Amino acid sequence: MKRFVYSAVLLGGSMLMGTAAMAKTQIEFWHAMGGVLNERVDELVKKFNESQDQYTVVPVNKGKYEELINAMIAAYRAKSAPTIAQTNERAFLTMVNSSAVLPVADLMSKEGYKVDWSTVIAPVASYYTDKGKLQAMPFNSSTPILWYNEQHFKAAGFEKPAATWGEFEAQLKAIHDKGVSKCGMVLPGDFEWSFLENYSAINDFPYGTKRNGIDGLDTEFVFNKYLKPQVERMHNLVSDGIMEIAGQGIQPVQLFTSGTCSAIIASTASHASVEASAQFKWNATYLPYEQGRTPHNSVIGGGALWVLKGHTDDKYKGAAAFFDYLSKPETQAWWSKGTGYVPVTTTAYDLLKKEGYFEQKPTRAIAIEQLMRKPNSDNSLGFRFGNSNQANVSIMEEVMAATLGQKPVQEALDAAVARGNEVLRRYQQLNAGK
Repeated sequence: MKRFVYSAVLLGGSMLMGTAAMAKTQIEFWHAMGGVLNERVDELVKKFNESQDQYTVVPVNKGKYEELINAMIAAYRAKSAPTIAQTNERAFLTMVNSSAVLPVADLMSKEGYKVDWSTVIAPVASYYTDKGKLQAMPFNSSTPILWYNEQHFKAAGFEKPAATWGEFEAQLKAIHDKGVSKCGMVLPGDFEWSFLENYSAINDFPYGTKRNGIDGLDTEFVFNKYLKPQVERMHNLVSDGIMEIAGQGIQPVQLFTSGTCSAIIASTASHASVEASAQFKWNATYLPYEQGRTPHNSVIGGGALWVLKGHTDDKYKGAAAFFDYLSKPETQAWWSKGTGYVPVTTTAYDLLKKEGYFEQKPTRAIAIEQLMRKPNSDNSLGFRFGNSNQANVSIMEEVMAATLGQKPVQEALDAAVARGNEVLRRYQQLNAGK
């Protein structure tokens, strides 16, 4: 009899514990972080879940950004969308004009969180702000930096890459001519972001009208007036055998980490792969700028977290609690260390400096310093173009044709602008008045 009573007590206790666990509000979080970054997301969510006893965030990897967005649209129409979804920065207009999202600033205010949005570094804040308020929670923000093989540069007689494009191009030619490496530089797969957009922002050239689309859907691409020197440079470096284009199945960064190419412009989020794979003394520095120009800040890539409509108050309270956790300097610092993404707040950056982290790993500071080295100009706020993924396909096709010598540079740039503007006009017609 005593055994039965004891068992009943245990059973009753287990049931109560199970009920308590089930009482936690579940917050579904769809993301597009693969590989090691998927592991970091799982760790981050686990830390939040263990930090409180009201909510359980459930991370779900939905593949690449495009796959996630397509799945999210279908789920929203079926009234089964997640509470939180990650999209890349290119999808900003799509999300804002969808009428399916709650601005993160409104959510946090409604749930009683006092977030000092002024600490969000300017290029990140400007990218995700519309109508005076932050629309999405910055999550994984990066910017391209210049990585280089110290041994190769020193073998060619250089301490480090030059600050301006003209001098840097001459260094790459010297590395090639002296036979220091098989190739001076590798062209990144995302060259539209790293070689064109960031080139425009840093040199304070307009990429499009209306402050690169921030001031209206009637924006037009105008980069054909400013990018000719850069695309000519790309063509010359490739045709002279100084810059290599990665072949099928080879990631551009692998040509750098293997020691084949002496330099690459790639995201600061490449830290994990460079640190793990490069068997030589490497370093990184700011992106070059044109002689006679004053370098401005670079612009971001990466993604942000959106809150979708159609959920209960409890789920929104949980989403707000999760975002509050993400915004803490300690969380931002941990995330930056584990991923290579920049800490998106000045408070997190200051914390890392106070810890001496950047003294141990100086290249980790380059991206955020490059993002903050000058106040935003109208040309370095970011890019807000409708259906930008589609437009970028056309732009990259035309610029690659010029790089390979298949088209004259100016003709290719004019065609890229014309094709891109067709995409912008279609988006404007579909979203007029939003």
